[in-house]
Amino acid sequence: MNPISLASGVLPEFGPVTLAEAARAGGFDAVGLWIEPDRWTAGTTREVRAALAATGLPVLDVEVIWLKPGSAMDDHRRVIDIGAELGAAHVLCVSSEPDSAVTAARLADLCRHAEGSGMRVALEFGIFTEVKTLADALSILDAVGHDLRAVLIDPIHVDRSGTALEEIVRIDPALLPYAQFCDAPAQRPQPADFDAVITDAIDLRRQCGEGALPLHGLYAALPADIPLSIELRSRALREGFPDPAARARAVAEATRWWLASTREAAA
Repeated sequence: MNPISLASGVLPEFGPVTLAEAARAGGFDAVGLWIEPDRWTAGTTREVRAALAATGLPVLDVEVIWLKPGSAMDDHRRVIDIGAELGAAHVLCVSSEPDSAVTAARLADLCRHAEGSGMRVALEFGIFTEVKTLADALSILDAVGHDLRAVLIDPIHVDRSGTALEEIVRIDPALLPYAQFCDAPAQRPQPADFDAVITDAIDLRRQCGEGALPLHGLYAALPADIPLSIELRSRALREGFPDPAARARAVAEATRWWLASTREAAA
């Protein structure tokens, strides 16, 4: 079965130590961590490394490098440096830079900075960014042309951007070191309504199999056994499971059930 990682967005109100502990208590295989470089200290790194050692969990990804017009590359590079200290395998990037050539140049810079760190630089697309579709993301990655570049698939952004499953099937597997996974309602927000798009992404996601996304087709389109970051940002889960370990456990159990039933049906 695919390794599953607890994405930081499942527990947005908790810090990285609690995230690691909840991921282990919930039965995840890995954890994803949110990095705020201006608030992260050497002491934070020591505490998180100790928590990771105690849980035995690897860090699948750190997030987020958000490329914006005029944003400081030193801050973005520091996210990679922190991720490297934690042994992270990937760093998640999004871009609100309207010039795709600038986005490509900055991503190439980040890939060069990540050399020797063991990390891949994964570009996520979505209608909340200036990289709105898979085609947009792949075009930028073609311009980047670095071996450490990657594209990140998130089912809700695949659906909301109108990306076809056939497009995902055609992705070079070398560009897909991991993916995100979740379900969501059928109703799509209006792309021009930014607040509705953000609410959809951070409050309305659903457990796998409880929404209307074509998850079976998407799962089949991804490389076999790809690690999955369970990106389940949900107001219902936050309100229903205030305890971080209980929330993580509910997400892990529902995800493993869906994966097992999907594999059984395909056998």
